[in-house]
Amino acid sequence: MSGKSFQLAIHAADHSFYEGPCYYLSIPTPDGQYGIMANHENTIFALEPGRLYYRIEKGGEKHIAAVSYGMVKMENNQALVLVNTCERPEEIDLSRAEREEAEARAALQALESQEDQEDQREEALLEAKLLRSLNRIKVKKQKDK
Repeated sequence: MSGKSFQLAIHAADHSFYEGPCYYLSIPTPDGQYGIMANHENTIFALEPGRLYYRIEKGGEKHIAAVSYGMVKMENNQALVLVNTCERPEEIDLSRAEREEAEARAALQALESQEDQEDQREEALLEAKLLRSLNRIKVKKQKDK
C-alpha cells in the first residue's frame, strides 16, 4: 500500500461491505460530509444516514453506498466503518423505498395527536425508518443520473 492510501474496512450489521485499500473516503456526519485521506489523525466520527463514498485510487471510480447510523474509527492509517445498514445503489429497490417513506410519513402523522411515552418511542422508530427511506431514495436517484 502506497503512502497515499490507507486500509479501509466497511461493515454492516449483517455483512462485510468492503475491505481493501482506499485513497479517499467521504462520510456523512451530523456536521455534514467529511473527507478522510491517508495519514489522517486518529479519531472517531459518528455517522448519520447518508451517502458514503470512497475511491480506491486517485482519480478512480467513485464507489457509493447508502449508510445508516454508525461510526468510523481512524487509527494508524486504517479506517473502520461500522453501520447498521450499507447498500450499493444497484441494491436499492426505489419503489419499495418510496413505499416505505409513504408508510412512515402516514404513521408519524397518525401519532402526532397522541403524546405518551410509548408513542414517543414509536415516533423515534418511525422517524429513523423515514430517514433511511429518504436516504435510500436520494442515493439511488443520484447514482442513476
